[in-house]
Amino acid sequence: MNRLPPPESDLYRLMSRFPSSGRVEWIGVRPSRGAAVVEVERTVALTGGGLEGDRYSGGSGKRGVTLIQAEHLPAIAALAGVPDLVPAMLRRNLVVSGIPVIALKGWRFRVGEVVLEGTAPCDPCSQMEATLGLGGYNAMRGMGGLCARIVEGGELRVGDRVEWLGA
Repeated sequence: MNRLPPPESDLYRLMSRFPSSGRVEWIGVRPSRGAAVVEVERTVALTGGGLEGDRYSGGSGKRGVTLIQAEHLPAIAALAGVPDLVPAMLRRNLVVSGIPVIALKGWRFRVGEVVLEGTAPCDPCSQMEATLGLGGYNAMRGMGGLCARIVEGGELRVGDRVEWLGA
C-alpha cells in the first residue's frame, strides 16, 4: 500500500474527504499487448488479477485495473488536437466521472461490488504518440489516471457507483 500521512494529521483529514461518489461511464479490455481495446458493458474483476478478457487478467499486481477521469477526456482531446477522441484510444479499463480518481491513490475504494486499491498514477505510454499524434504523450501527462489492484473481485458494470472506502 502507498504511504499515507499519519491519521491524526491535517493532511490525512484533507486527503480523506471526497465531495461526491463517482460513476463508471465506460469499460474496455485489452485482449493482448498492442491489440485494440474492446468496449464492454460489463466484465468480471478477478481478485489479485485483472479484468476478464484483459491481457492482465492472469495477474498484474499493482496494475489490475486502470482508471481515467471522464472530465479529463475533453482536455486531452483539446491538447492533442483530436476532436473525435473516444475512450478506447487512451487504453484504460474504466472511465469514471464525478470523483477525482488520482486522489484515490493509496486508498481502497468500491466500484459496484468490486474493491480496488489505488496503487500508482497511470502514466501515458509511447503508444499515445501513434494514437493521438505528435505530442500525444505530453497531451496526456498528468491526466493519465490511476492504476489499481483488485482486492475483492466481482462484476463491474457501466453505471456502477464509485465510492471511497478509506485506508
